[in-house]
Amino acid sequence: MSALASTGKLKIASIQMISTPTIHENLSTASRLVKAAADEGVKLAVLPEYFCLMGLKDTDKVHAREKLGNGPIQAHLSQLAKENNLYLVAGTIPLEASDPNKVLNTMLVFDPSGKQINRYDKIHLFGFQTATERYQESETIEAGNEPGLFKISVDGIEWTFGMSVCYDLRFPELYRTLGTVDCHIIPAAFTYTTGKDHWEVLLRARAIENQCYVLASAQGGTHINQRRTWGNSMLIDPWGNILTNLPEGEGFISGVLSKDKLNEVRSKLPALAHRKL
Repeated sequence: MSALASTGKLKIASIQMISTPTIHENLSTASRLVKAAADEGVKLAVLPEYFCLMGLKDTDKVHAREKLGNGPIQAHLSQLAKENNLYLVAGTIPLEASDPNKVLNTMLVFDPSGKQINRYDKIHLFGFQTATERYQESETIEAGNEPGLFKISVDGIEWTFGMSVCYDLRFPELYRTLGTVDCHIIPAAFTYTTGKDHWEVLLRARAIENQCYVLASAQGGTHINQRRTWGNSMLIDPWGNILTNLPEGEGFISGVLSKDKLNEVRSKLPALAHRKL
């Protein structure tokens, strides 16, 4: 058992990217950053939303879609988890949907043996329009309908993670539905416009109200398609404090989850036990 595990701690990392329209470039970048995190002793790493493809047009992801369990993106992710002996949360990749003109925006979890152990299809689809920006995910994405969480055991200690993606962050009822978790994992590609005003406050709110850690993995820069994403991948503790943050650019952050910290917050302010509705 590692020294961290013996004290109820788990080292995790969030990867930040500026993904391009070229899948193999993005997979190469993801591999390099995940390996760097693993070399620092990370046991679980998270990739951002659209890490594998930020297309020149919205329909590009439809052409790149894969069947669950079969495709080059998934094969690469499985091998990446295995090579680095860690849990890999890949948020997100385009999977086949019931509508042939759309995809499911799917978050997949791989264990250290490379086995895919869970999935979550993004439920809430982003829609936003100003005089200069327009986003309508429902035109190319089919919404999921099942909340997702997963549990892992590292050196005999169990950890529970909630799964959500980007725009889901604005819907607190989703997080209540998931119940008590150790950490919510939130891959995202928040726009610069909404991110500068809402990203941090929403992430901290989800941590505070659910008395858990929040690990957000973001796209963070200006992409080839001229979309600008907000970045600011961060790890937040159960009291709402930002433990580490990467404002912009490619890279990763790492930090440690602590069972003692979770227990401390929940015992001194047992808000979860005080819920009435």
